[in-house]
Amino acid sequence: MKTKVFVTLKPSVFDPQGKTIVDALRSMGYTAVQDVRQGKYFELDVEAGSTDEARSMVAEVAEKLLANPVIESYRVEVDDERSQESGVRRQETA
Repeated sequence: MKTKVFVTLKPSVFDPQGKTIVDALRSMGYTAVQDVRQGKYFELDVEAGSTDEARSMVAEVAEKLLANPVIESYRVEVDDERSQESGVRRQETA
């Protein structure tokens, strides 16, 4: 089952890389860009008996390894073939 994990800094955490990107964009003339928050993206292909099982397993992996829960938040998406057929995407945010 295909899963995706999006990890971003919590809103209260200063993002120096995002600030550098905003400054660069403004110097290039993109003055409408007000803020940038950088993050990480992971794709995991897992064997699971159900969408809920896959979501739970990947959330645990994100909590223990992919994200630092002190300064980062994460969102898990599970692309179940059955869900894709009906156009539904399952998500979990922490």
